[in-house]
Amino acid sequence: MRLDITKTDCALTVTSLLSLICAALLFAAPAAARDYRPALMASSQYSYDPANEVDVELVLAVDISQSMDTEEQEVQRAGYVAALTSREFLDAIQVGPIGRVAVTYMEWGGVDEHFIVADWTVIQDASSAAHFASKIAEAPLRQVQRTSIASALEKSVFLVQNNQYEGLRRVIDISGDGPNNQGGSVTAMRDRMVASGVTINGLPLMMKSNKNTWQAMLNLDHYYEDCVIGGPGSFAIPVRSQEGFADAIRMKLVMEIAGLHLPEPDPYFQRVAGREPIRCNLFD
Repeated sequence: MRLDITKTDCALTVTSLLSLICAALLFAAPAAARDYRPALMASSQYSYDPANEVDVELVLAVDISQSMDTEEQEVQRAGYVAALTSREFLDAIQVGPIGRVAVTYMEWGGVDEHFIVADWTVIQDASSAAHFASKIAEAPLRQVQRTSIASALEKSVFLVQNNQYEGLRRVIDISGDGPNNQGGSVTAMRDRMVASGVTINGLPLMMKSNKNTWQAMLNLDHYYEDCVIGGPGSFAIPVRSQEGFADAIRMKLVMEIAGLHLPEPDPYFQRVAGREPIRCNLFD
């Protein structure tokens, strides 16, 4: 599923989402708990502790490959900081059945190039959100050469499986501005990771002003739909301008924390249909 929006649409949709959360979570969250908890507890290396219960375990996996110039990286960082401290994000957390989430922020590039910028932190209020966001804002920028979505997905799931938290849902939020070009088959890795009990959502970055860039010609948004995202309720939000990045990531976080999607039909959602499928292994 792709959510393709303008900046104005994004603000309106966030408001709509929040209006649905209180009613929907009352019914959706218990079902999610029944569906996910047995599998999660079976794979956990830690003994049960109610203090470690969270609504969502969320990995923010952020592309820092060389194609992301300094300005784009700064926009990306600022967008995450703004979204993580936004009132909409905090409201989505508060209406969850537990009222807190566990989040980590990882930057990635080629195979085994993974950098934990902000380690696992429980966010439950404005203070804890600001503390987590400050780690992201203050970390130095870095760039790496290659783009291994496959490796980033594997590392993200490793981080989820080896923390002390027990989430009702486990979500990998992966952003990137290009296809997988290292580390083997991205679809094979995606399918393995989804089978472990996670949902993978995507944020394809298409912020270059020139419409003839390789990102546009490769239909990066379609690539993420067909080759990267997966799991229950998975979706992708293409970002087509620097100005719209902060709004897009805020909406994405609200949807991920709430575990909701708008009822169809809805003009903001477009399902994959009426086009040729992407050749996912073209760059693997």
